[in-house]
Amino acid sequence: MILTRPYTSLRKALTRRSKTVGQAPGKSIYIEDRKLEPTRIRVFVYDADNMVESEVQQADDIERVLSQPGIKWIHVDGLQNAQLLQEIGEKLSLHSLILEDVLNTDQRTKCEDYGQAIYIVLKWFEIENGSDEISEEQISIILQKDFVLSVTEKQADEFAVLRDYIRSGKKRKLLLNTDYLAYRLVDSVVDHYFAVLEHIGEKIDALEVTLIESPSPQILPGLFAIKQELLFLRKAVWPLREMLSSLQREETPLIRPETLMYFRDVYDHTIQVMDTIETFRDTQASKFDMYLSSLSFRQNEVMKVLTIIATIFLPLTFLAGIWGMNFEHMPELRWPQGYAIAVGVMIVIGGAMVGYFRKRKWL
Repeated sequence: MILTRPYTSLRKALTRRSKTVGQAPGKSIYIEDRKLEPTRIRVFVYDADNMVESEVQQADDIERVLSQPGIKWIHVDGLQNAQLLQEIGEKLSLHSLILEDVLNTDQRTKCEDYGQAIYIVLKWFEIENGSDEISEEQISIILQKDFVLSVTEKQADEFAVLRDYIRSGKKRKLLLNTDYLAYRLVDSVVDHYFAVLEHIGEKIDALEVTLIESPSPQILPGLFAIKQELLFLRKAVWPLREMLSSLQREETPLIRPETLMYFRDVYDHTIQVMDTIETFRDTQASKFDMYLSSLSFRQNEVMKVLTIIATIFLPLTFLAGIWGMNFEHMPELRWPQGYAIAVGVMIVIGGAMVGYFRKRKWL
């Protein structure tokens, strides 16, 4: 199951996509098969001195939120209520293609400029509780002049640190622009990649110790699982690097020049993540070579011992065959001490061969 997970995910994505065949562009249909938590909408409205946190139950409340002064961050947890999301999108004047991509959770990491809004798609990876497997979740961030909208697939704490930061009021003036708030959301996702990579690094180190001490075929599933997890991360980070690079080159009134340097910092972090992933992939490739070398070495050791044993017994078998022939007139056949002499000769020959092998360091 672990070894085929990327291919299983791709097959499921294609199956979900088949549900939208023939639909008009921009039609919002939630195509994910998982049953997620109910949709929850939290709103933060703040300025340098005040902060109001509330929950929105229906789309009509969005107009009240937009009319309030200050920076507005609307965060949606869960995509089950597609109709509510459609109504909220209309209240926020979002493009229909944005809503379609938000609900179609098999999007690749990207950034699209719709003029009045910038739409960013990111991938969030989480280590599942009680398991070493890594789950994937899509995060959508919509930046407009007056607000930032973030949408996650399920109720989780991806941005818990940022929420606590806003609640605390410490240096909140840095967040008094929507583009900087969008940067903090993107930065939170990218920084979490380091935690996931640290977890993978610990698994690689543990496998390396096991590989050196006791290599066995039971290690292979773990090696392949890590290889597939690194492939998952690479597929998310590679387009993220290109997306951040293009975001710095394009001129848009929604992102101020002074905020671009913060996005450059995220770009640098992305490069570090990508370099770490490539390093881990090279390390995993060497692990497979180490595994094959260890098995080959152990097999050679076994074959060497068996060859030495066979070589020692070869002259003894020859003597036993000579003295075991059933001829009536044979020399030494009626010696009273013949058996003891024959055994003694065999022991001397065997001992001499063992001594010779040790002198040549074959043993």
